[in-house]
Amino acid sequence: MKAASRHQGVKIKHSQMSEGKKMTSSRRHQLKSLMLQIATKWLEEEKKSIAAAKEAYLAENCPLPDLSGDTAALTEICKQLHAAIDKIDEARYDAEAKVQKADKEIEDLKLKVVDLAGVKKPALKKVRMSADAMLKALLGSKHTVNMDLRANLKQVKKETKEEPTEAIGDWRKNIEDKADRKKMFESS
Repeated sequence: MKAASRHQGVKIKHSQMSEGKKMTSSRRHQLKSLMLQIATKWLEEEKKSIAAAKEAYLAENCPLPDLSGDTAALTEICKQLHAAIDKIDEARYDAEAKVQKADKEIEDLKLKVVDLAGVKKPALKKVRMSADAMLKALLGSKHTVNMDLRANLKQVKKETKEEPTEAIGDWRKNIEDKADRKKMFESS
């Protein structure tokens, strides 16, 4: 019974390993090249369809003018073409103005969003910097003052008090005096 359950566990592990198996580099390269070939075909077809749509639009909306005729007819055709160009220029100018207005509104809305969200101040980092380095960073090359405070401290010399040696006396005498006092306290 235990052997059968152990055998089933091996089958499960083996099937999991085959699912997670990595693709070989040659297979990956082959698939990548196939995808690139398909993509180039699609791009070529898209270019052809765009060119065909452009030709159809031009044939429908811009028929070739009839240039056979006298000068009066040709001047009339030129006037019509200039009028069409002016109308198209006005439409282009209006479209550009609308785009610029929309861009400005978008920029204003972005600024409002930033104002509403508030600017998050970044956490300050501790920086070990001497006073000289801080002043150089703030003032640049104008900084000439030396901020080495220890060098600017006033040096004070300690005066040693010399006591007269006569007052101190002999150390043995002091010990004898103290011994006499001890005896006084012990006797009482």
